[in-house]
Amino acid sequence: MSEQQEPNWERTVLEKLALSAVQEQRRARHWSILFKTLGFLYLFIVLFLAAGWFGSDSVSLPKAHTALVDLQGVIAADQASADSVISSLQGAFEDKKTRGVILRINSPGGSPVQAGQIYDEIKRLRAKHPNTPLYAVVDDICASGGYYVAVGADKIFVDKASIVGSIGVLMDGFGFTETMQKLGVERRLLTAGENKGFLDPFSPVDPEQQVFARQMLEEIHGQFISVVREGRGKRLKETPETFSGLVWSGEKSIELGLADALGSVDSVARDVIKAEDIVDYTRQDSLLERLSGRLGAAMAKAWTPFEPAGVSLR
Repeated sequence: MSEQQEPNWERTVLEKLALSAVQEQRRARHWSILFKTLGFLYLFIVLFLAAGWFGSDSVSLPKAHTALVDLQGVIAADQASADSVISSLQGAFEDKKTRGVILRINSPGGSPVQAGQIYDEIKRLRAKHPNTPLYAVVDDICASGGYYVAVGADKIFVDKASIVGSIGVLMDGFGFTETMQKLGVERRLLTAGENKGFLDPFSPVDPEQQVFARQMLEEIHGQFISVVREGRGKRLKETPETFSGLVWSGEKSIELGLADALGSVDSVARDVIKAEDIVDYTRQDSLLERLSGRLGAAMAKAWTPFEPAGVSLR
């Protein structure tokens, strides 16, 4: 009887040990999965918060302060867009604790439409909030479309080495007709509408289309000049070069009346607005907004058989 019990006892112990080992492995796997999941969720949240997926709203200080809005880079629908800058300016002006607004500009220009929309909104906000001044502060460059926006401010402050001006309009492109002839490539362009292939870079220049393009550029240039004259008023010291597209140093721009004085964000907040605490109201587009914007632009290009050269305040 004891001889039969002994092997059964060993087998029972072995089975229990094996079952215990299996259960331990399962528990280890479960804990491993749990920790990996938590780690993944943590990284996911950090990544998308850093990328601005959920957007970011500025939180104002509980006292009077200077509101800051940045306009950085090319002014375009998918970059420094009018929607983004206007939304930021509206938030800055509507905060009752805002003593003054600084629009910090570092832009070579861009779309005349986007720049015009920002300028118009600046004029509206200044009229709606007459006791809240708006000052433009230039970093490295405030040219063309960037300057178009800046002249909407009460005053323009620059660094002595800033680049300011470029009051002009351009439409650029390339011509490949001679290269195509050398390569033996034939252009086959079919259009519905005699001017649908307007300034097609793969076709010879049409003199009539070229004249039309110049007239359009002159019209937009005239709009730009009117905005500068309206914004700068008697401070502007016009010369034959003022509206020629030239740029000047910040120091020279003050002499020409294109800017008012030397100054930085900190000095304007401290000495002009007299509210040293600065709150950044610049809207940061979420990752989803940036991706959808780029996707929309890509789809628009894909569905456009011919894309003419763009007009730019640069």
